[in-house]
Amino acid sequence: MSNNGVSNPAIGGRRLVLGGNVFGWTADRETSFAILDAFVAAGGSMIDTADVYSAWVPGHQGGESETVIGEWLRRSGKRDAVRIATKVGMLPGEGGKGLAPARIAAACEASVKRLGIERIDLYYAHRDDPDVPQEEVAAAFDALVQAGKVGVLGASNFTADRLRSALDLGTPYRVLQPEYNLVARRSLAAGLRENRDGDLTEYEGPVQQLCLERGIGVLPYFGLASGFLTGKYRSNEDMTGARAVRVKDYMNDRGLAVLRVMDDIVAETGATHAPIALAWLNAQPGIAAPIASATSVAQLHDLLAATELTLTADQLARLDASGD
Repeated sequence: MSNNGVSNPAIGGRRLVLGGNVFGWTADRETSFAILDAFVAAGGSMIDTADVYSAWVPGHQGGESETVIGEWLRRSGKRDAVRIATKVGMLPGEGGKGLAPARIAAACEASVKRLGIERIDLYYAHRDDPDVPQEEVAAAFDALVQAGKVGVLGASNFTADRLRSALDLGTPYRVLQPEYNLVARRSLAAGLRENRDGDLTEYEGPVQQLCLERGIGVLPYFGLASGFLTGKYRSNEDMTGARAVRVKDYMNDRGLAVLRVMDDIVAETGATHAPIALAWLNAQPGIAAPIASATSVAQLHDLLAATELTLTADQLARLDASGD
């Protein structure tokens, strides 16, 4: 573990975390195994999942992704080659809901069982829970660390004020996982709150400043904006598939302007859109590694290209300006 709790998510000198939200959903068991095998073969070391993946799918109840990862760990024998990150706070169940202490304890036990591991390397509060005193949340997480069931703690979808107050109380969050990408940054991110469930908090600004001040490693999710930044969505007619409902948030003048700048950089570098989006994230202050998921080995190899791509200062500046 590094001093911010991020377990060496470097590949080829740069960084990438494999998102597991698709496992058991848009990637079936054998496809998921192939993606995981290819990721580790390429030098990847961190896999991100959550207990709630993929409860939103009809017929699913949550835990599907963790179950697939656990089966892969047993079949591959590669537990020592990877670090597993999972989360609690969005899936109600035994012990209640949110970050109730009894729920944290029960959810951890369930995740460990599904994953087939003795210790969760990085355990997140998936979102803030204002209904539970932060002192109680801190004590519940500390009990898991002291029991050896959790290595490092992280927070996801926290505002700067709530993250600061948790840290000031002594909650040892060493990693933050916010939504962050080229089209979810500042004012755009604030606008998206009207379309979401209140989880989205923009990274740029107070959250970023706090993370830099406190040495919090940042592993942003939705690095490809649910696929929008792959460049395959250009019109309403293109919005098909499992993630189309989220992609529509970006199908506007600002989002299309970002894609046009990316098109130019594709021509300049020979890279595709996905690695350009991830390379931009890797260049942002405070970012330890972006998280991205793949539904095929071919998609994974496209993501891995980001670990070898360095954008010029001019290209970064143009991308920065494209979303303003």
